[in-house]
Amino acid sequence: MKTTFKLSALVKSLLMVTLIVTASHMYGQKLKPSESGYAPVNGIKVYYEVYGKGKPVVLLHGAFMTIDTNWGELIPELSKNRKVIAVELQGHGHTPFSERKLSHAMLASDVTKVMDYLKIDKADVAGYSFGGEVAYQLAIQSPERLNKLVIISSTYKSSGWLPEVNKAFEGMKPEFFTNSPMHTAYNAVAPDKTKWTEFLEQMMASAGKPFDLGDDHISKIPVPVLIIAGDNDGLDKTELSKTYQLLGGGVSADMGPMPKSQLAVVPGQSHVSLMMQTATILNYLNSFLK
Repeated sequence: MKTTFKLSALVKSLLMVTLIVTASHMYGQKLKPSESGYAPVNGIKVYYEVYGKGKPVVLLHGAFMTIDTNWGELIPELSKNRKVIAVELQGHGHTPFSERKLSHAMLASDVTKVMDYLKIDKADVAGYSFGGEVAYQLAIQSPERLNKLVIISSTYKSSGWLPEVNKAFEGMKPEFFTNSPMHTAYNAVAPDKTKWTEFLEQMMASAGKPFDLGDDHISKIPVPVLIIAGDNDGLDKTELSKTYQLLGGGVSADMGPMPKSQLAVVPGQSHVSLMMQTATILNYLNSFLK
C-alpha cells in the first residue's frame, strides 16, 4: 500500500507539471518552425521541427513528452542565435507508433539519420531524462557527429537513479495516464490516437528493464559534456559524481587544467520542476555551447 501511494504521488507530480507546462504553451505565443516534417529512418518515420539559423543544436525530449511540452519555453530563446532541431522519438508526439523494439542504440541511430536527412554533419546535442539516455548512447556510438553534449536530469545506467525511482518505473501502469495532460498532448498531434495504450506499454516495458551503457564507454566520450541536475531530482548523487569523474571532472583545477566537461546541480529542484527553470537552463546552455 505504501509503495502504491509513493508511485501514485510520483505519477501525479509528473502529470501536474505537464499540465502547468502545457497550459503555459497553450495560452502563450507559440513559435512556428521554419521547417517540419518526417525523416524516413531505420524503417520508421521520425518527426522533426527546425527553428532559427546558426550553429545547430539537436533537442531530445523526455519519456511520454512532445517537443512542445518539453522544449516549448526554451526553443524561442535558443533559436534566436542557433539552428534548433527538435526530434520526437519513436511513438512520441507526431512520430507514429511502431512495433519495432525500443533500444537506446536504435533511437540514437534514428537521430543521426534525421541529421543526415537534414544534411547536418555535426551538432550540439541536448537530452532531458529519457532523451538524455539516448543522447549518451549517441555520443558513444557516433561521437564524430557531436560538437558538445548536454545531459539534463538523466543517467546512462539504471543504478544512476535512486532505488525508489527504479521501483516506480517497474510499477507504472497505462491507466495512471488515462485522460492525463500527457494523454491530451498525445491526442493533439499523434497520427493514430488508438496507439496510446500500446505506446505506453512499450515505453513502460523498456523503463522497467535495467540498463547500463557502460562506465568504460562514458569515460571515452571525446566531446565536452555538461550535466545539469536538480539537487533532489531522483538521481543518485554519489553515482552522478562518479559519472562526472569518468568525464574528467571532480579535480582540483587550481592544481591543473580545468576539465572540458562541467557539472551543474541546481538547488531546490526535482526531476519535473527542473525543466521549468527556463532562465537557469538557458543560461547554462548559452555559456557551455558558445
